[in-house]
Amino acid sequence: MTGGTGNGASGGPPSPEERPGDDRAASSALLEDSVEDLYEHAPCGFLSTLPDGTIAKINATLLQWLGHTRGDLVGRRTFSDLLTVGGRIYHETHFGPLLRMQGEISGIALELEAADGSRLPVLVTSTVKSGSDGQPVMIRTTVFDARDRRAYETELLRARQEAEDERAELMRLNATLQQTLLPPTLVSVPGLDVAAHYHIASPDKVGGDFYDLFPLAAGTWGLFLGDVCGKGAAAAAVTSLARYTLRAAAVYDPDPAAVLTNLNTVLNHEYNGDDPRFCTVVFGLLTPDTEHGGFRVTLAGGGHPPALLLRADGSVAHLDTPGGQLIGVLPDAHIATTTVHLEAGDTLLLHTDGLTEAHTAATGDDDRYGDEALLDFARALAPTNATDTVAAIRELLDTFGTGVDDDTAVLAISVPRP
Repeated sequence: MTGGTGNGASGGPPSPEERPGDDRAASSALLEDSVEDLYEHAPCGFLSTLPDGTIAKINATLLQWLGHTRGDLVGRRTFSDLLTVGGRIYHETHFGPLLRMQGEISGIALELEAADGSRLPVLVTSTVKSGSDGQPVMIRTTVFDARDRRAYETELLRARQEAEDERAELMRLNATLQQTLLPPTLVSVPGLDVAAHYHIASPDKVGGDFYDLFPLAAGTWGLFLGDVCGKGAAAAAVTSLARYTLRAAAVYDPDPAAVLTNLNTVLNHEYNGDDPRFCTVVFGLLTPDTEHGGFRVTLAGGGHPPALLLRADGSVAHLDTPGGQLIGVLPDAHIATTTVHLEAGDTLLLHTDGLTEAHTAATGDDDRYGDEALLDFARALAPTNATDTVAAIRELLDTFGTGVDDDTAVLAISVPRP
């Protein structure tokens, strides 16, 4: 019986002494690899030039990239001769002066012109070798092939441009959709000055604020202003439903409380599943007072910020509808109403909470504008009219800049002075 215990013949791993000589031969070949061969066939181009730029030495790698022979270039051409027209200008005005001043320059993107006229994008690093007297005697240059990098950058720019185009198209679509959710113009009401403004916080998403002013039967007018929770397409769908439901309900029964009750029923039935949707709304019924002049305004509020009443005598107060609940949350929401008489010089201002919840400074602090600040702002305006009130609020929103992180809608009506 023959065999062994632990040697290569038995099938076990060979010991270092028994290991084949292939590894040793490879290591020996690597150590004996000539410096000249490493220079000639390096994965990058090597170039040595005299101080005047004349090519003194060039490796085979760079010659292969350019399609030239050594005799074509050495002693006959300068480094700048290998560059494209734009590269030569840059070499003369920037590359060369910086190299002489600093003694080295690295990572400069240039284009070389090959023998067949094609262009080769490269990254160039050059250093100046000086003699014992400190004078330059040679310039050594390393050239890296940047074709893959250029292709990557081109693809990156293309992808970025596509993304910018898609965002621009999305913004156009959002703007178009937003316009369909707002009245193109406010109707003219005899005996009233009316004005409105919609401030878009972000063009990337459709907001959920909405308003309208429209005629009803028997010389009356309806108005509303609201804010749907959320943003985007889902909020836009609720906004559209709310807007058209309010108009239809007002035609059927213009009583403000009945109008909001109708809207609450619709939203509660449509969005009572896993993704409930709701909004805050104030609806008003405008009726001319033929006996005393001015207008009688009845407001119904469903969880919406209170309106502001700016009187002709300069006084300002909140016109509250206390107890009004969010529209669409409960099957039987409580709707609060209030009535006021607008006389000559009086202004009624409705707004969404994007105004009062705006940051007053871009400091990252939770410093909101707030209801009291808006009240003081209105006191400084009164007495005023609808047009001037909305213009002042537009200027106020502009001062907040990026502090306005939610869309804002304002609607004002006023009885002009005689």
